[in-house]
Amino acid sequence: MKQALATLVVLSLVSTAPVAGQAANMSFFITSAGTGYGADLGGLQGADQHCQDLAYTAGAGDKVWRAYLSVMARDGRPAVNARDRIGTGPWYNYAGVMIARDVTDLHSESANINKESALTERGSQVNGRGDTPNQHDLLTGSSADGTVYTGEGATACNNWTSSAAEGTTRVGHFDRQGGGQNPTSWNSAHDSRGCSQENLVATGGNGYFYCFAASGVGQPGDD
Repeated sequence: MKQALATLVVLSLVSTAPVAGQAANMSFFITSAGTGYGADLGGLQGADQHCQDLAYTAGAGDKVWRAYLSVMARDGRPAVNARDRIGTGPWYNYAGVMIARDVTDLHSESANINKESALTERGSQVNGRGDTPNQHDLLTGSSADGTVYTGEGATACNNWTSSAAEGTTRVGHFDRQGGGQNPTSWNSAHDSRGCSQENLVATGGNGYFYCFAASGVGQPGDD
């Protein structure tokens, strides 16, 4: 049932998605829709598939897409760092604007992630601080350097399989403003209040996350 509902969310976007065009060179976006289950994304595999499905509806499904998410070490399995999942760059948004040249640039102060540049796969802006509703909290489970966040109480929402009220994960502010320990951080601003959809909405999110093309990266202006 969960997979069927998630599929319906993606299919509902097909009729409104643009055909190829600018999206052909897109290699970075914010999801225009969550899975509908808070921070339960179906693990990394489910999150990656959500990125792939959304990219497909926008005409960029020929790339290999990865969710910018970290997971914690658990049950004998090693931690996974978001920065190690997303390829080498460079990455461009729907409009062809460069987000970062490489992984080092992405995790520096020069990363070009803000309200104007952090577009969805359909080229739309996401509500930020000051908009109604505010949806600037992006799920990452990561520290500022892109490695897994292991702060007190962090669970990465049971490694992206929990939509319970309890638990917590790290979120970033794509608009680089707001509250928390690091309000201007795009990937590690503060902890979520919980893992349910209601918890995420209540603190300025909507279950959105970042997607990066790990291969087949478009490079506007290059041969």
